[in-house]
Parts: sequence; C-alpha cells; structure tokens
Amino acid sequence: MTEIHPLDAAVLPVGIRARFVDNGNGLLMHMLEAGFETPNRPCLLLLHGFPELAYSWRKIMVPLAQAGYHVIAPDQRGYGRTTGWDPDYDGDLYSYRLLNLVRDTMGLLAALGYRSVAAVVGHDFGASVAGWCALVRPDIFPKLVLMSAPFGGPPPLPTPPSSPDIHAALASLDRPRKHYQWYYSTRSANADMVHCEQGVHDFLRAYYHHKSADWTQNQPFRLTGWTAPELAKMPTYYVMDLHQTMAETVATEMPDQAAIDANRWLPDHEMRVYSEEYRRNGFQGGLQWYRCRTQSVGLSDQQLFAGRTIDIPSLFIAGHSDWGIHQSPGAIERMAATVCPNMRSVDLLAGAGHWVQQEQPEQVTERLLAFL
Repeated sequence: MTEIHPLDAAVLPVGIRARFVDNGNGLLMHMLEAGFETPNRPCLLLLHGFPELAYSWRKIMVPLAQAGYHVIAPDQRGYGRTTGWDPDYDGDLYSYRLLNLVRDTMGLLAALGYRSVAAVVGHDFGASVAGWCALVRPDIFPKLVLMSAPFGGPPPLPTPPSSPDIHAALASLDRPRKHYQWYYSTRSANADMVHCEQGVHDFLRAYYHHKSADWTQNQPFRLTGWTAPELAKMPTYYVMDLHQTMAETVATEMPDQAAIDANRWLPDHEMRVYSEEYRRNGFQGGLQWYRCRTQSVGLSDQQLFAGRTIDIPSLFIAGHSDWGIHQSPGAIERMAATVCPNMRSVDLLAGAGHWVQQEQPEQVTERLLAFL
C-alpha cells in the first residue's frame, strides 16, 4: 500500500499547513490548519460535507486566522487523507453514525489540547455533525454556524408512524424519479461515480457546476410538502431521473472549456485536488453517511436527546441559489423557530449556490467574523 503523506504545500494557499493527528477513535486524521496554537488563541473547527474535503475551507481559513483564530479543518471519517475508516460497503457502517462523527471531532480537539473551541462550523453534511456537536456538548462547542443544510434537531420519541412510500410515488410519476440520498445508499453508487464514462475529474466538475450559482437554472423556492409532485420540482441532482446514475445526471450540464477556464472560485488545478483524492479513495466513505441516514443507523441513540434544543448562539449561511435549504420542505423555518431558538441570523448570500464558502468566501468570512 502506498504511504499517504499530508497534502502538499504546493496546492495549499500560503498560510495553510497540513498534518496528521491521532484522534483516539480509530482515525489518523488529516487536518489543515491556519494560525498557530498559542495561549488564549481561540480555535475554530470547520467540518466539510459531500463530496468535499478539508480543502473546501481553503478560501476562508487564512482570513479567519489573520483575525486571531487557530483554524482547523479535518478530512472527516471516510474522506481524503484521513485513514482508519472502513471503505467496504459491507463493512462497519455503525462507525459512521452521527454521534460517532461527533466523537471523532472531540478526539481531534483533545489530541490538540483543546477543552473547547470558539465555534464549530459545518457545511452540507458537515452541518449535521456540527449541529450534533452543539446539541450534545455545548460546553465544548459554545457557538454554532450551519451552512447550506438546515439542522433538523434530534428525532422525536416515539418514532412517528411511517408516511406513505415517497419512493414508490416518485417512481410512479409521469417522469419517473428517485431521491438522490436513497440512490447514494445503493451498492452501485460508488462504482457508478468512480468508473463513470466521463471520468472522476469531469464528473466532479459537472457536479460542482450543477449545484453552483453558475448554473443559472438554480432558482430555488419553498416547496409546500414532502410529496412526489413537489419534490419533483427540484433539479435532478436532488430528485434524479429513475434510471440514471448521478454521473449521467450531471453530465448533461458539464460546462464548456471556456466556462471552466473562466471559473475563479474553483479553477481546474483546485478541482484536481478533489478528483485525485476521490480517484484514490472512491466515494464509499462519504456514501456511508447517507446509508446511516436512510437506514436510521444510530437513530435510537439520537432519540435520547428528543426535545432538546440548541440554545447556544447560532448562525445559518447559505447561497441564494442553493436548493439545499429547501430539499426538506419547511426545514429552514423549523430550524430558526424551534431547533435553534438562539439563531442570530439566517443569511442567504447573492452569487452563491451550494458551495457558499468557495463561491463567496469574502461574504462568508465577513458574516463569520461579525457573528464571532
């Protein structure tokens, strides 16, 4: 097996360093950092989503460090250069449950000597981890920033009765559809992306483009409910055509070479950092997170916190062109009204889709520093 080294400084912005840290929970975590560990210097923990990496935070880490913070961003379990996780579809799925992902972050902080951070910041699926961090250990995580994915809070007790089969309803539409999270939970999803016709690099380029503000058809609006006709109003990267893979779904929206050359928030040499990591690892580590969600892995442990709210100061940031805030109808309203009663602001930033901290890093940094 080829030895894995920290990410080369040549691909990192000046001021960002990479190293490995044993988190005491089975992982040798690959971590990016900016700023230094000095007495009384507060720490910020940044948690990425799918299909991302610690590298996704590169555009805001140095400005936050210059404002006085030690900024750390790990490749989470299943991702990047972090090792110790089970990559097998039939392997240890339970290790990917949300509360164990919280344990991963706590172990990382303990290994670095931190008893608490100034804030935990999570994007996309990383927002779920950040939300659970704040819910269960507000003493360690006294401020919370959620990006692009509203946090739904702990599941209720008792478990609600089963709703009508949304998947059968989607499949029976005149244009048959399926939900991307359940597709990501299938055995074939990883191979579909790793071995796709266009190759991993072009797949990721099309995927990132399709969910960004650069795809001008991203004009999200509130859906009225969790029904097949309403969900089918979303773009196909969320509610896919029934018989297509994700690679086939996004291929039709691949930007042309002129658009790629003009891209300033994700130029091709930065996109290659992602594609080389996913070529080496595949996607299964990140897909295990979706399987835990769709198969309710760890649900009974989460129900221990039923009814508990996040009472610490919190902030929500997303792109104005991001469908992610509407994919679970009513979630953003419930989060601000009930789940996070100390929500200071819900900021939707112009000129950004789903990859908000990469598409509009200056605006995100400004909002974070104002909140902190």
